[in-house]
Amino acid sequence: MWVVARYDDVKAVLGNWQTLTTAKGVAMEPKVNEATSGPGRANSLTSDPPLHDEIRVVTGAPLRPGGLREIEPQVRAAAERLVDDLCRRKTVDGMVDVAQYLPMNLVREFVGLPDSGRENMLKWAAATVNAMGPMNDLGKSAIPQIQELHQYCINQAVPLYLKKDGWADRLYQAADAGKVNRDQCPGMMREYIGPALDTTIIGTGHLLRHLSLHRDQWEMLRADRNLIPAAINEALRMDSPVRSFTRYVRHDTDIGGTAIAEGDRVMVLYGSANRDELKFEGPDRFDITRANRDQIAFGHGLHTCGGMHLAKLEITALLEAMLDRIDYFETDEPTICLNNTLRGYEAMPMRVFAA
Repeated sequence: MWVVARYDDVKAVLGNWQTLTTAKGVAMEPKVNEATSGPGRANSLTSDPPLHDEIRVVTGAPLRPGGLREIEPQVRAAAERLVDDLCRRKTVDGMVDVAQYLPMNLVREFVGLPDSGRENMLKWAAATVNAMGPMNDLGKSAIPQIQELHQYCINQAVPLYLKKDGWADRLYQAADAGKVNRDQCPGMMREYIGPALDTTIIGTGHLLRHLSLHRDQWEMLRADRNLIPAAINEALRMDSPVRSFTRYVRHDTDIGGTAIAEGDRVMVLYGSANRDELKFEGPDRFDITRANRDQIAFGHGLHTCGGMHLAKLEITALLEAMLDRIDYFETDEPTICLNNTLRGYEAMPMRVFAA
């Protein structure tokens, strides 16, 4: 397997789906790729056009601007309730009590799974990405949990038990309307269970940690909320939630002057690319005034994360509510969450000082 680490090379790989495809999976392990790609199993990440486009039109509908405007009041109201709780409690876990709050309380409701599925979403999400890495103990333990998720999507997460007009239910409505094959719905549903949660939670945790360590940057936000998008992008650039995914090489190609043969796999390192000193000056410095809109933590090109705008909406709502009510906050050394594909925190002690 080839590893691609420089920003320009990673971006070129991500933008060339015709040569470097995800339709044969994005994991390191061949058996995992076979189980997560192909007819009836693929989602928008593990498919190429035209199937990719058919899937993305349906799964992306609630995540586009019109769909997000519909849920924005709920997101902002939930953020206000969260900050009220933080100001009252003062000492919390920045991951469990803060970063997880909006995704776990809102996304689970929006997706509209039966109760048993809602309770297991974090477990299944972690298993899905653990299986994308090497078959170490984490990877091996993920396999039965993914099989459990697969059976759940086939047997329980079906229209009879889904919340009416929830995101999952809309997949079957689209199938009934002939927009996608019905057999494709279980694979599509997994898009809402994994990435919609993990990347947002991890990205929020990193941003909170950086803002607590760099009080000057927090004060900049308090003085100018127009910097919020740049602050979010900077945290994603500094600490990309996704470490790596792979691509299958359809035919002989060249990456950065190196010949890559048909049938090989290429692993792209998002975090390395986002700290490439040839792209970003002083890449290890957290700076919310940096020109960082082209960070690629959410990917690039055809397979850019479909939930990116939802994640940014949730984080923006949280930050704005915090800026309204909180003078500053502190965090202690976080506990790293062990995962083969994601890099984030499991726990992070946090103290809040209300304004």
